[in-house]
Amino acid sequence: MSLQCGIVGLPNVGKSTLFNCLSGAKAQAANFPFCTIEPNVGVIAVPDERLNALVELVKPRSVVPAVVEIVDIAGLVKGASKGEGLGNKFLSNIRETDAIIHVLRCFEDPNVVHVDGAVDPVRDKETIDVELQLKDLETVENRLAREEKKARAGGDARAKKLVEVLLLYREALLRGESARAVKLPEARREVADELMLLTNKPVLYVCNVDEASVTGGNGHVEAVRAAVAGEGAGVLVIGAAVEADIAGLEGHEERQLFLQDLGLEEAGVSKLIRAAYALLDLRTYFTAGPKEVRAWTFRDGIKAPAAAGIIHSDFEKGFIRAEVIKYEDYVALGSEARCKEAGKISVEGKEYVVRDGDVMHFRFNV
Repeated sequence: MSLQCGIVGLPNVGKSTLFNCLSGAKAQAANFPFCTIEPNVGVIAVPDERLNALVELVKPRSVVPAVVEIVDIAGLVKGASKGEGLGNKFLSNIRETDAIIHVLRCFEDPNVVHVDGAVDPVRDKETIDVELQLKDLETVENRLAREEKKARAGGDARAKKLVEVLLLYREALLRGESARAVKLPEARREVADELMLLTNKPVLYVCNVDEASVTGGNGHVEAVRAAVAGEGAGVLVIGAAVEADIAGLEGHEERQLFLQDLGLEEAGVSKLIRAAYALLDLRTYFTAGPKEVRAWTFRDGIKAPAAAGIIHSDFEKGFIRAEVIKYEDYVALGSEARCKEAGKISVEGKEYVVRDGDVMHFRFNV
């Protein structure tokens, strides 16, 4: 399952530095705008202590973690919706992602120029919001003209549904609100998804702070929290420069000592990767055996046959049953054999809704 989060923000807010820490990719990080012209894509392992625990118990020959794709998209500027600063290309890159990580500069440093002169993360957020909303408004109005014509000409039921949704989105966008603020009835969400509106994507705000603020935040961070309080979006505090220092250290012990000196329990990038995973509404089930322990990514709410299909389409086509062990039972008892002896393996059919952390074995016939 390949799903992407796009890192967006104004130039010089720390996007590429953060991306480098996340993925180890070689995105250029320099003190000038537009140093990232093509989007860089990193396939990043999701930190999961449950996978580590299963590996310790099973001792397999190979281990495969869950992953999420992070796309580093070059900095947007005012006028991007009209093509300023290569804006059309960058907005197109955002459209192809499934969720947005919006990086905001929340640190003062006279040696790092700000595209608008002074540091103001709330203003920066609003700048990006406006550009995305303007592009969405253009998309909505163009699509509305076509769908209204179809609805009038042939009584197209789907076109009528789309017109209803498009009118709601247009009203919100004209008020300066993002599309995600519109609460649609369940019956209209399917047609809404095909519009691929930029401001309808889930968003996580990342406040990039200096070293002194990584544990407690600062006034800029508090201003951001207040500004996004009504959006239902997450806010994460990370020091990109600190993360770069951590990534440059050689061993695990050295990194842990550095984190302890800063008063941190774990690196911020680990929190960010997990937050990105959750932002995409993703969950994990496991398969565990002597050959391989593997984390499999699934959308919350899927049933057992669809989960089997993530491994191979034949598993879904010929699905018979799923044998499921709760992660907690597996770790407490120490092995699949002991779980079986204790009656902790449940046999589930096609209607079983897979749960985060399930250890699964599928039976199928093709």
